Amino acid sequence: MKFRIITIIAGLTVGLGSQAQQLHTSSMYELQTIFHNPAMAGNLTSNMAGVSYRSQWAGISGSPRTATIFGNIDLPKDLIGIGGYLYNDQTGPTSRSGAQLSFAKHLPLSEKSRLSLGIEARFFQFAIDRSKLNSIAGDPVLAGADNRFKYDMGFGVAYTTDKLQIGASVSQLIQTKLDFYTGNLAVTEAGKLYRHFYLHGLYRIETSGGTTFVPNMLLVWLPNVDRSEVQLGMRVERDFVWAGAGYRFNQSYMVTAGLNVSPKFSVGYAFDNFLTPVNGFAADRAGGHELVMRYNFKHKKSTRLN
Repeated sequence: MKFRIITIIAGLTVGLGSQAQQLHTSSMYELQTIFHNPAMAGNLTSNMAGVSYRSQWAGISGSPRTATIFGNIDLPKDLIGIGGYLYNDQTGPTSRSGAQLSFAKHLPLSEKSRLSLGIEARFFQFAIDRSKLNSIAGDPVLAGADNRFKYDMGFGVAYTTDKLQIGASVSQLIQTKLDFYTGNLAVTEAGKLYRHFYLHGLYRIETSGGTTFVPNMLLVWLPNVDRSEVQLGMRVERDFVWAGAGYRFNQSYMVTAGLNVSPKFSVGYAFDNFLTPVNGFAADRAGGHELVMRYNFKHKKSTRLN
């Protein structure tokens, strides 16, 4: 019984995303930087709203699926940005539905560069669908409520210019407890939210022929499992289209493509081929798909997505 309790709690606390992440991410993270860093609220694209849908390990029952509505506004006179997103993240019998609100203060360093400081508040409901679990009668992990409403906070900093973007942040800073287990056994896995540290960046290289190259990177560090996840990518832009490729070390590689349908509306798609952990028993179903659509209410001169 004790082993079962430890296993279920571990699954609830670290099984929500690939490679032990509790917070969802994106194969096109550079287009949705507010997911990882509240300091990016109001940066680069003004008064923007968008939707995204991401499925992983397509074809496998209970695979992770995440739907998101996001947006932000820039208030240049006050030098602040406000943003956030609503999301539903479901993996097997567990799901999270909630909201993230971001507030950023922008400090101009020159005409084309600024330093931004941001804070975030997270509110979400963590739920368990017991009908999808084969439990033992009287299991203390599943004897409590079907869901928990929780909150947490985060902080971020970013430096941006017309070509360079670099930032760092931490989410789930408080590490709020989930409190699903109500028994009296001492378990080794605490049912709580764990801190996620992020480092992200990109650089725009514009050629004389009108083609732009955008190398980008994302580093995620999870102290609770002593693990780092590194994702590297390159996007190539030309006129109203773009395409790219990326690699998430020891996990997957991806290809992306997008279209600027108009100066204000854009759409992007990503396909992931997962190398682990599903390729060993479901190689023909180890793919992932992601779709992103964005609308810029206040258009700037550039039509680029980021």
